[in-house]
Amino acid sequence: MAFEVLEREEVYHGRVFDVHKELVRMPDGRPVQIDVVFHHGAVTLVPLDDQGNILFVRQYRHPAGREILELPAGVVEPGEEAEAAAGREIREETGMAAAGLQHLGSFFLAPGYSTERMDVFLATGLYPDPLQADDDEDLQVEKIPARRALQLAEGGAIEDAKTLAALFLARARLLAT
Repeated sequence: MAFEVLEREEVYHGRVFDVHKELVRMPDGRPVQIDVVFHHGAVTLVPLDDQGNILFVRQYRHPAGREILELPAGVVEPGEEAEAAAGREIREETGMAAAGLQHLGSFFLAPGYSTERMDVFLATGLYPDPLQADDDEDLQVEKIPARRALQLAEGGAIEDAKTLAALFLARARLLAT
């Protein structure tokens, strides 16, 4: 299937993403307009401590209008490798560093309109090594036993898509703890 971009116009340029209007020729020759969010990519972590707890963060998410329980995550900066971003983000958001980072997989967050691809890492061997949090974040770290976290996800108490996907990717490892 070939989709040809006929025209591209940047309508917004931001710190984390850009928005373009694209005129695209469909495989049958019809032109259609598509709005695309161009994103550098992101990482999310499943930080598992030596006691079998997962470190979550609870933070207010303005678009949702409330606090959300989620796994630590963040943007991959231009030129940065995903694993390096994961190592930085866990320190910024939980105050802990990881002796081990295992790549569990990746996924597109919203492929209908965004290029954002998220890499998921299992973080183990946690030890204190905080970095300054981002200015726009007000996070509270919560430790939840791994099996309980899976129950919360399966029961609908966790609503964050990246957290649900990451827990799914880590599920077998978490059930082994």
